[in-house]
Amino acid sequence: MSAITPTARVTAAYARIAEVDRPEVWITLRAQDVLAAEAVELERRVAAGADLPLAGLLVAVKDNVDLAGLPTTAACPEFAYEATETAAAVQRLVTAGALVLGKTNLDQFATGLVGTRSPYGAVRNAFYPELISGGSSSGSAVAVALGIVDLAIGTDTAGSGRVPAALHGIVGIKATLGVIPTHGVVPACADYDAVTVFAAGLELAVAAAKIMAGKDSRDPRSRGWPTDVRLAPSTEPSLAIPRPEDLEPLSAPYRAAFTETVAALRDQGWRITEVDISPLLDAARLLYDGAIVAQRYAAVGEFVDKGVPGLDPTVAGIISAAKELNASAYAQDLDYLATARTTATALLADFDGLLLPTTTEHPSIAEVEADPLAINRRLGTYTNFCNLLDLAAVAVPGKPTAQGLPFGVTVVVPAFADQIAVDLAARITGTPPPLFIETGVPLAVFGAHLRNQPLHWQLEQLGARFAGEITTTDAYRLTALDTVPPKPGLVRHGDGQGAPIRGELFLISPAGLGRFLAELPPPMALTSIDLSDGRCVVGFACTYDAAVAATDITDFRGWVAYLQAR
Repeated sequence: MSAITPTARVTAAYARIAEVDRPEVWITLRAQDVLAAEAVELERRVAAGADLPLAGLLVAVKDNVDLAGLPTTAACPEFAYEATETAAAVQRLVTAGALVLGKTNLDQFATGLVGTRSPYGAVRNAFYPELISGGSSSGSAVAVALGIVDLAIGTDTAGSGRVPAALHGIVGIKATLGVIPTHGVVPACADYDAVTVFAAGLELAVAAAKIMAGKDSRDPRSRGWPTDVRLAPSTEPSLAIPRPEDLEPLSAPYRAAFTETVAALRDQGWRITEVDISPLLDAARLLYDGAIVAQRYAAVGEFVDKGVPGLDPTVAGIISAAKELNASAYAQDLDYLATARTTATALLADFDGLLLPTTTEHPSIAEVEADPLAINRRLGTYTNFCNLLDLAAVAVPGKPTAQGLPFGVTVVVPAFADQIAVDLAARITGTPPPLFIETGVPLAVFGAHLRNQPLHWQLEQLGARFAGEITTTDAYRLTALDTVPPKPGLVRHGDGQGAPIRGELFLISPAGLGRFLAELPPPMALTSIDLSDGRCVVGFACTYDAAVAATDITDFRGWVAYLQAR
C-alpha cells in the first residue's frame, strides 16, 4: 500500500525520528540496519510475486504487547521480560508485509488516559508539547501523528485506543471485544481489554484491523463474526447524540466543536436525535470506581505489591487499592453491567449508531501533574463504558476547536456492528467507506429488491451492503410477473438465447441469505446466476412455468427500464 519502497520507507522513518527528537515516544527502538535488512528481504518477496497487502508499511507497537526477541515492559523496567512469541494481532500484520519499528511508551500497565504515567517520561503531544498526548497508548498515537510510522498498535480498556486519537486528529479503531485477539498482551482488565490500531486515515486503519481480526485458539476470549452480522447502515443515516445535560462534562471549546460537528452532519441530511445516555455514563464509573478494577489487581497486583522503584505512584495506588475489594461487590457490579447492556441495546435499537465526543478536554501536562486522578476520570467520561457494555467504536476527527486544536468524535455501535461504525465514520470524514467485514455472501437482485424499489427495505433491514451494478450473460430472459408488488422473473434459457439483464449486487450475511430463502414466496427462487464478468453468484430467479405465463420484457434489458417505459 506504500507508494515508496520498504527500504526508502525505513530510511525516512529513522530520519524523521532524528528530526522530531521525541525520545519519550519509544521504549525500545529496533536497530536501523536490522530493519533495513528486513526491508530488502521484503522487496525480494514482493518482486517474486508474494501477496503482501501491507508490504513496507511501518508499525509501532505499544509496549504491553509482545514482539518476539524484544522486551515487554508495560512501562515498568522491573517488570520487563523478553517475549518469546509475537502477539497474534501483530504477527498477522507482519505476515501481511508490515515492518515493526519498535515498542512505544504508555501509561504504566495501561492504567491511565493521560500519557504521563511512565518512568520513561511523559509523552508530549505531537503538535503541542505542553499538552498531554493522551493515554495509555500515548507513544503509539504520537508515532503516527508525527509521521514516523504508518500504523500503530494500542490497547483499549477505558478508551486508550480512542482518546489519544482524538487529541491528535487521527483515527483509532476499537473493534468489538475479542474480534482482534489479545493473545500476547499484558492484561489490564482481561475481560475488557481490546487491541486497537491508529492510522492517519480511516482506510489504512480499517485495512490493518481487518488483517488483525479473527479468532485465535490462544485467546479464550477471541470471537469471530456471527453469521447474522450486519454489513451496512441505513441508506439515510440515523444517529443518536447525547442530551445537553449529558454533555456538561465537556470543556467550552469541546462543547462548541461538538455542536459544530453535529450541525454539519444535519446540513448533510443526517437524521439526528438527542437521547438520554445517563445509564451509559453511570456504567462507565464502574471501571475505576467499582469492583471491576479488581481485574487490574488480578493482572499485575502481586508485582505491584513488591513496591519496586520503577512504579508510577498513581498507577500503583489504583492497582493496590483494588486488593481490598470483595467478591460480593464484584458480583453486584457484574449484575449491574448485565442490566446496563440491555439498556444500551434498547437505546441503540432505533439508530445506526451513537455519536459522542471522544473526550472532554485537552489538558496540559502541568495540569495533569497537579490533579492526576480527577482529570483522568473526566477524560474517560465518554469512553469508559464502551468495553464494559460490549460496544464497538471508531474514533475520527471532528471539527477542530475555535483555537485550532484537534477535536474528535466517536461512533459507537452494538457488538459486531463494526462495519456500520466504519461506514458512518467514513461519511463523517468524507472518505469512501472501506470494507472491514468480508464474510458477506454476494446476492444478485433484479427487481423489487433493487435500490429505490418497494422491497429494498428487506435487504436494508438485514444490513445488506450494496456492492455494485451487474449484468448477466446473454443466457437469461426477463418477464413481468403478475404479483403484488410487481416483480420480474429471471429465467435461464441458454447461452445466446436471451440478453444481458441489468441488476444489482449486494453482500449479505449467511444468516440473512438463509432468511431470504426460508421466506421466499412462490414463484420466486434463489439459484446460481452467471454474470457477464465471469462470476457466478446467488441471485433471484423464478420458476419456469411462471415465466412462461408472464409477459416477456427481455428487450428492456432490466426491470427499471421496463418500469420507466410503462
